[in-house]
Amino acid sequence: MSRICILGAGAWGTALATAFVGQGHAVRIWGRNAETCDEINRQHTNRAYLGEAKLPEDLQATPDMAQAVTGAEIVLFVAPAQSTGAVAASIAAHLAADAVLIACAKGIDNRTGQMQSEVIAAQLPDHAIGVLSGPSFAADVVRGLPTAVTLAMPEQEAAQSLAQNLSGGAVRLYASDDIAGVQIGGSLKNVMAIAVGICRGGGMGASAEAALITRGYAELVRLGVAMGARAETLLGLSGLGDLVLTCSSELSRNFAYGIAVGRGEDVSGLKLAEGVHTVSIANDIADRHGISCPVMQTAGMVLSGAMSAEEARIALMSRPVKAEHPERRE
Repeated sequence: MSRICILGAGAWGTALATAFVGQGHAVRIWGRNAETCDEINRQHTNRAYLGEAKLPEDLQATPDMAQAVTGAEIVLFVAPAQSTGAVAASIAAHLAADAVLIACAKGIDNRTGQMQSEVIAAQLPDHAIGVLSGPSFAADVVRGLPTAVTLAMPEQEAAQSLAQNLSGGAVRLYASDDIAGVQIGGSLKNVMAIAVGICRGGGMGASAEAALITRGYAELVRLGVAMGARAETLLGLSGLGDLVLTCSSELSRNFAYGIAVGRGEDVSGLKLAEGVHTVSIANDIADRHGISCPVMQTAGMVLSGAMSAEEARIALMSRPVKAEHPERRE
């Protein structure tokens, strides 16, 4: 049994907490909202994020950061990606010296261009840091449905040990030492999902969506490798697997956000879509590396208001005809 703290009482944080409690770990959630924490403790639900799903009676939640973090052996950062730095800074005084820190949010810091592990390391440099990412819907995990994700740490042996510790029941963790690749895949697929959602919202059909997913994945690999990822990682759970899931269901906030944009709907009331905050910095990084990313660039133009959804659909499906794999020569 491990003592686990989960920072974030949203859908994914609550679902992970439910899974780990079911495996026999002692889990405490920290949440900003005292009412949500009280609901988790007393009613064993988190209706705002997970509807009527029943949570374990021995799952504890608190808005008190010190109470949540003190004594934790494993700390998972599941708050929104753009708040990771502030959350990391706030736990420094309460953190055990040997605590292992795991980044779970999928996004690039839109001010610095740092991956989530780098954001955490900047605030808490003396801790082992890993990343958990992959194709997973909180609604499935909280119901105990089979889910497989990747746990990455700089050293494969450490990743394997922690993956074995946290795997159980319906949640299976696969170990990796490509910490950059696992984060890049999870972050960029959110942007691609918005683009595919815009396509769905405009009623372009399944064939166009398949083409856009395929070309978007090619962009993800090109940029990911330039940023330090291994291509085989991006072919796995935290890359292709996550992209396929995210572009297949409106349970994905990024896909649902793109659909709403494609339909011309008001998106101001929608829940957080991490890809909205990642797209601009991801396009900046692509420009710095000289990587062509037309799908990602077009999504950014739509989200910034520089291009309409209809103009984007026309632009994406009328690009110049060329070889599918131009780098290959007979």
